[in-house]
Amino acid sequence: MMRAHYLQHVPFEDLGSIENWLKRTGYEITSTSLYESEELPGIESVDLLVIMGGPMSVNDDQDFPWLVEEKEFIKKVIESGKPVLGICLGAQLIACSLGAEVFSNSVKEIGWIPIRATDSNNQSVFLFPEETDVFHWHGETFNLPMGATRIAESAACENQAYQIGKHVIGLQFHLETTPVSAQAIVENCRDELIEGEYIQSAAEILSVPQEQYRSINSLMEDVLEYITRNDHPGE
Repeated sequence: MMRAHYLQHVPFEDLGSIENWLKRTGYEITSTSLYESEELPGIESVDLLVIMGGPMSVNDDQDFPWLVEEKEFIKKVIESGKPVLGICLGAQLIACSLGAEVFSNSVKEIGWIPIRATDSNNQSVFLFPEETDVFHWHGETFNLPMGATRIAESAACENQAYQIGKHVIGLQFHLETTPVSAQAIVENCRDELIEGEYIQSAAEILSVPQEQYRSINSLMEDVLEYITRNDHPGE
């Protein structure tokens, strides 16, 4: 049985819709709750690594000492050639672990905001829709790590998604969000919902139709299927 391991930084940002895909695909699921100082697994016991989001910064090593070991772990898993998916903070952690800078974006993006594919004709990378609404909750951004290709952008944030090789993808946004997880992040991070050009109200965030969640969850499955494939052309 293939083993999927996920790194969780706060109780209210879990796998969301990813859990259903992993179970349906036959993965054994394990996790490390870093906020409870749980130990990281051996790299040999991980076949797929998923790095979740969280409200802290990758630069907060003094406040969250486990970040240092986590970044080393992420780098080693990537170097081992195993599939890795980073979501929001997770994407920033991948970038940081590979030597790229993570810093405050000029604006925060919170809510359902469109992203667009940077090159919808590039067959060598994962292809996002030309434009699609996705769920955001971030105030930081990053430089692309060495060897990465930008695959999605938005009006407020240039580096929305990137790919390294065929098996590593970082997403600045959330495709795993469900109505339950959207409610949880609104309840726990409500203080960030201040007036801003790219910040929606709690009512706006929570009023989207079920179809919106189905759309992003389906796209999340496409990403997972892409990074776990073993038959990419040219490999």
